[in-house]
Amino acid sequence: MSVPAEDSRRRHKRRRNGLVDFGNAVLTFLVLVIIAAAAFAYFGLQQFTAPGPKSEETAFVIDEGSGLNSVATRLADQGIISNSYIFRAAVMATARDAKILPGQYIIPAKASMADILKIVTSGEPVEFFVTVPEGETAFLAAERIRLASNNLSGELTGDPKEGTILPGRYDWTQPTTTRQSVLADMQKRMSAKLSEAWAGRDKSIDDVIKTPEQLLTLASLVEKETRVASEHATVASVFVNRLRRGMKLQTDPSVLYGITLGKSVLNRGPTSKELRAETPYNTYVITGLPPGPIANPAGATLEATAHPAATKFLYFVAKSADPADGHLFAATYAEHRRNVAAYRQAVKAAEASEAAEAEAAKEEFAASEAVGAGDTTQ
Repeated sequence: MSVPAEDSRRRHKRRRNGLVDFGNAVLTFLVLVIIAAAAFAYFGLQQFTAPGPKSEETAFVIDEGSGLNSVATRLADQGIISNSYIFRAAVMATARDAKILPGQYIIPAKASMADILKIVTSGEPVEFFVTVPEGETAFLAAERIRLASNNLSGELTGDPKEGTILPGRYDWTQPTTTRQSVLADMQKRMSAKLSEAWAGRDKSIDDVIKTPEQLLTLASLVEKETRVASEHATVASVFVNRLRRGMKLQTDPSVLYGITLGKSVLNRGPTSKELRAETPYNTYVITGLPPGPIANPAGATLEATAHPAATKFLYFVAKSADPADGHLFAATYAEHRRNVAAYRQAVKAAEASEAAEAEAAKEEFAASEAVGAGDTTQ
């Protein structure tokens, strides 16, 4: 039996209307979703760029290997950001490939999440460092490491052995870095530098410098004898020449080290009594090198000592009272005596000049005092 045409049209219309209604419902739902998403995005953007909750500057530490989730959670826990989920969403939306860098950061007061994201992905962490000067003893270098202001954690286990620290600047970004690890880095670098200098040494020194340890000891003497880097190889040649002849090294810094053992600095020359003192480091008494280094020589000093200048010099003396002026070198004792006389004359002239300057300053001060007291006879 056939269905009347009118009924067929009616059923088709109902199906079509149902599809339209469904489509309208879906479209309405999608529009609402888009509006909600836009509203959420707008709200999130507002929160992301709005001033943060912290009213004061705050230090924030990112540990090595920290990910987005842990950083966002810790920022929220410390009250630096208001919402960790918005921070994560913003990172995923705007800086998915950004790398969060470990270290300590200083977050400004009221910094927005956008500001903080920029700081921890493209800013520079706070740098902490300690500098070991060339020629400083291991004991004094360890004291630098022990300073609380270095922002290091833990304590050193004992004092480092003399000469095992390579002078220079050592940096770190983590305030949780330990003192022992910084010292270990210093010692590792010295060990590597000493091995390099020894491997590349001028083999002509092998008759008197037979081990890396002896090279280190000699370099420490050179370091303490002159602050003028260009003289290092020449001073080294003097010591090598004296060792070959069996002459005592007679270097004042080693005498002073025998007194202090590196635990203090004596800014003076040794006394006549100290020059006769029986210590293992008194090179006016012992023959050859002292039993070990008397300071931490720089890498460049190790290299210069490993390649001493080709000279016949056996003596040297300062040119003046100013260490920056360097030294006068001599191959004979007679020439050395003339250099010593020149040194004494230079010191005497400098002292006379200083005395004259001091006297002039006193006269000027007296004149000003007289005028201030009402003396108008000037």
